[in-house]
Amino acid sequence: MALKKYKPTTPGQRFKIISAYDDITTNKPEKSLLAKKKSSGGRNNEGRMTVRNIGGGHKQKYRIIDFKRDKEGVPGIVKTIEYDPNRTARIALVNYADGDKRYIIAPQGLKVGQKVISGKGVAPEVGNAMYLSEVPFGTVIHNIELRPGQGAKMARSAGSYAQLMTREGKFAIIKMPSGETRMILLTCKATVGMVSNSDHQLEKSGKAGRRRWLGRRPRVRGVAMNPVDHPMGGGEGRSSGGHPRSRKGLPAKGYKTRARKKASSKYIIEKRK
Repeated sequence: MALKKYKPTTPGQRFKIISAYDDITTNKPEKSLLAKKKSSGGRNNEGRMTVRNIGGGHKQKYRIIDFKRDKEGVPGIVKTIEYDPNRTARIALVNYADGDKRYIIAPQGLKVGQKVISGKGVAPEVGNAMYLSEVPFGTVIHNIELRPGQGAKMARSAGSYAQLMTREGKFAIIKMPSGETRMILLTCKATVGMVSNSDHQLEKSGKAGRRRWLGRRPRVRGVAMNPVDHPMGGGEGRSSGGHPRSRKGLPAKGYKTRARKKASSKYIIEKRK
């Protein structure tokens, strides 16, 4: 995963840092795994704007990803590594021995022609999906299920990973990307390795137009607004705005929003930082 810097021949290229896309092997997605993707522009069913700063952007097709990895015992060969406009990570097209084709989230180091498999008794190699009861201690994993058969819910974005610490009874103790340590049932699946495109967080758009291509409209700072529009608005001159908070008045820093009586809290051993 290399990054590409540009010579400042234009103002928009002065600070532009983007992926070199050298890991991508094709620019034509598998047609059978594409679905329509409708953009709302932040409007609801009445046509009223309910979410700000959304609109425009390039037309996109959704890639159907296999998060369940339920094709157990059937080996597959990685055909291509592709760009996905719907996520930060790269995706890989896997051709299975029975003729089926599926997209998976590509882990770091996955190569075209590599063999991947999921199920019981599988070797802990990059790209293989295993049950947490069989993953060796200390293994770096991603695409983790919260409930058996539900499909991967955690550690799916670019460069993210979790680590299996130990096992206690019917639970695996996992250190999450947030720093949280929690228990997950041993019958849940996870994929070995770290998610690809780890340099994504170092990318810089370089210009406002590039954000517009992604469907993001201009965002006005709360401090620049009037008191009627935002809790941080108003004041004489360039005032600081007071305590950082959202447009609805919720504190933005250090204020815990997690429900105190949430049922899954009993599975959390150590809270996130």
